[in-house]
Amino acid sequence: MSDARIAAAPLGPGDFERLRAARLETPDAIAEVLAARRRRPLVRGDKRLLIVAADHPARGALGVGRDPLAMADRYELLQRLALAVSRPGVDGVLGTPDVIEDLALLGVLDDKIVVGSMNRGGLRGAAFEMDDRYTSYDVPTMRRDGLDFAKLLVRINLEDAGTATTLEATARAVTEAATARLPIMLEPFLSRWSEGRIVNDLSTDAVISSIAIASGLGSTSAYSWLKLPVVDDMERVMAATTLPTLLLGGDPAGDPDSVYASWSAALGLPGVHGLVVGRTLLYPSDGDVVAAVDTAAALVHGARSTPTDASEKSTR
Repeated sequence: MSDARIAAAPLGPGDFERLRAARLETPDAIAEVLAARRRRPLVRGDKRLLIVAADHPARGALGVGRDPLAMADRYELLQRLALAVSRPGVDGVLGTPDVIEDLALLGVLDDKIVVGSMNRGGLRGAAFEMDDRYTSYDVPTMRRDGLDFAKLLVRINLEDAGTATTLEATARAVTEAATARLPIMLEPFLSRWSEGRIVNDLSTDAVISSIAIASGLGSTSAYSWLKLPVVDDMERVMAATTLPTLLLGGDPAGDPDSVYASWSAALGLPGVHGLVVGRTLLYPSDGDVVAAVDTAAALVHGARSTPTDASEKSTR
């Protein structure tokens, strides 16, 4: 890997050689390692979660900052993910089947929450961008593979008739997840077309409206969670729901200290139970994955992790 601060990542060439061999020669091994994975309760201890997200590549979103292909090297991404989930205070990982199955074969998912991304069909910049049919995990396969949590995106565009199909599919997924007693994380946005692409409205009122719509989807909300962006006046936002909520980390743009401060303030609100963060932790501007992950873990769980903690965890 190019960055010396990621050189201590827990994976080596032999691990990747075995991964490739398993995919080539024994694909049934994927189901076997998922079935044997040591699971944990979704909520325990301080009842807060830090989830590392890695479902961006399946949407064709490979860019980070000024590098449009930062996430294109799968081996580097897996190194960064393995390093992140090895840190104390990281509760789990979110991904599409290809990423989750790689991590399972690499043996890094024991005692972690595994969140299956149902993904979205509307790729950024495509003529069909608002066609948000689900294209990855579904509820039956997540139950089959012993996943702990489902996640889907709900973009609501009042000017695009395709939104009706998205809402119907989302309601069906929420109902199926509840029937299977599988917690499901809904990430709602009010969206609109702008210069040939879709942009999300991150105003406080828009986020509140998206919460109201998403919360009512499905025949029951018993297993529904929300994944929400950190916007202005988060007190009003969180007053709009009783559903357990995780905060969306967002893109790694701007001053990291300001980003961390906004997370810290929002994490103190009633109903907020943690963070779901991807590129900000996996590809921080200074390249220091450990420091970024440990800072987020300290914000979520209230105490900064130490190298001793990490070494003790790795020997369990």
